[in-house]
Amino acid sequence: MPRDNDHHHRPPEVREAVFLAEARDARSLPPAGPVEIAIAGRSNVGKSTLLNRLANRKGLARTSRTPGRTVLFDLRLGKGAPVEALRLCDLPGYGYAKVSRDERDSWQPLIEGYTRGRATLALFVVLVDARRGVEDEERQLYEWLGSENVPAQIVFTKVDKLSASERGVLRERTRQMFGGGKGGRRATPLLVSAETGEGVPALWAAILSAAAVTGPSLAEGPPSA
Repeated sequence: MPRDNDHHHRPPEVREAVFLAEARDARSLPPAGPVEIAIAGRSNVGKSTLLNRLANRKGLARTSRTPGRTVLFDLRLGKGAPVEALRLCDLPGYGYAKVSRDERDSWQPLIEGYTRGRATLALFVVLVDARRGVEDEERQLYEWLGSENVPAQIVFTKVDKLSASERGVLRERTRQMFGGGKGGRRATPLLVSAETGEGVPALWAAILSAAAVTGPSLAEGPPSA
């Protein structure tokens, strides 16, 4: 069910959504193209379901049986969006219990290499299971993004599983932890349910706002010497 703040935003029309590529390391990533939105979160945070909801496609993203891969999808948006094309980058989930520590550690260079070397990156979305709250890995990732001056957005998923009182507690805790700033790295965390669609319009608004900033700079190209 939509929330009160959702009616202020309307998700863009997604005219096309296609799988682009899969990569196991930063070197095998495809060349930069449209504005990119990176999405990362712990295992079982609901990342694939949210990607499908954003793309308005049921089977575009699937839960990987081989963790550690980055998957990229290209979206073509309808009229009225600040950019015609958008790329979603599904980064490896962290916190997998079934893989070795060495394998988990090997994903860090991929995430760091991608984040530091991608001029097309407009926003890094950090997904957090609303039932678990922010843990050390999410906090460290968020703070690292801030040190790299990468715009980041905290998104709490599966909020449909929370009662009204639990939502209130979550909002208060995040307000104390992250503040309530507008834009940039201190954007207010969003409460989202990929199952019901709650909060998705607000997330799209954050994505498009970031794309509107990065898109024109890409079109202008590098500054002349």
